[in-house]
Amino acid sequence: MKIPIKILIVDEHAIVRNGIISLLEKEINIEVIGEAAHGIEVLRLIQNGLRPDVIITDIEMPEMDGLELTSLVKLNYPEIKVLILTTTDSKNDVIKFFDAGADGYLLKNISIAEVVFAIEQIYTGYKHICSAIGIKLLGHFRSSSSGQQDLKANIQISNREKEILSLIAEGYTNSEIAEKLYTSKRTIEGNRQTLLDKTGKKNTAALINFVVRNGIID
Repeated sequence: MKIPIKILIVDEHAIVRNGIISLLEKEINIEVIGEAAHGIEVLRLIQNGLRPDVIITDIEMPEMDGLELTSLVKLNYPEIKVLILTTTDSKNDVIKFFDAGADGYLLKNISIAEVVFAIEQIYTGYKHICSAIGIKLLGHFRSSSSGQQDLKANIQISNREKEILSLIAEGYTNSEIAEKLYTSKRTIEGNRQTLLDKTGKKNTAALINFVVRNGIID
C-alpha cells in the first residue's frame, strides 16, 4: 500500500476548508493532516513539527497572504510543495506565484478529480495549472509571440501524440485520457514524458505553450 500524500489546507474560511477536507478524505492516497486560516498559522504548525508533503492555499488571507506564505515555505522548506487554490485567474498573479516557487495553480471551480490529479503531479515533481488558466496563458503567449516559432527541425510528433496533446490542453487527466483512448494510465504517463523529452520542456504548461505556438495543435 502506498504511503498517503500528506496535505495541509489553508483558507481563511472554515466552510471552504471543511469542504475541501471532506472531499479529499475520500481519496485513499491522500491524508489531510492539518488546516490553517492564514500563513502565520501554517508556519507555526511547521515549526512545531507538522510536515505536509503539499500545502494547498488560497491567495487572499489575513495576517499573511498566499504569496508571502509561498515564498517563505519555499525558502525555508523547499521540499514542501505549494498548490494554489483560488478564484483569481489574473495572469500576473499566476506568474508571481510561480516566480515565488509555487508548484501548481488551480481555480476553485474545478472538480475534485483535477485537485487530486494536481496533487499527484506536483508531489512527483511536475508543475500543474488548471485548464482554464492554461487556455488564458496560451492566448497571451500566442498574441505576444507574433508568430515567432521555436520548433526544432528534428522533432517529430505522431498523430497519436497530437491527439494526446489536444486532450492534455483541454485539461484531461492521464486517467481520463487513457479511458478515452482505450489504453492504460501508465501508457499515457509514458507518452506525456516522451513529449516533454522530445520538446525539451520541463512541465506540461511549457509543453502546451510550445506545441500551440508552433501549430502542432490548434
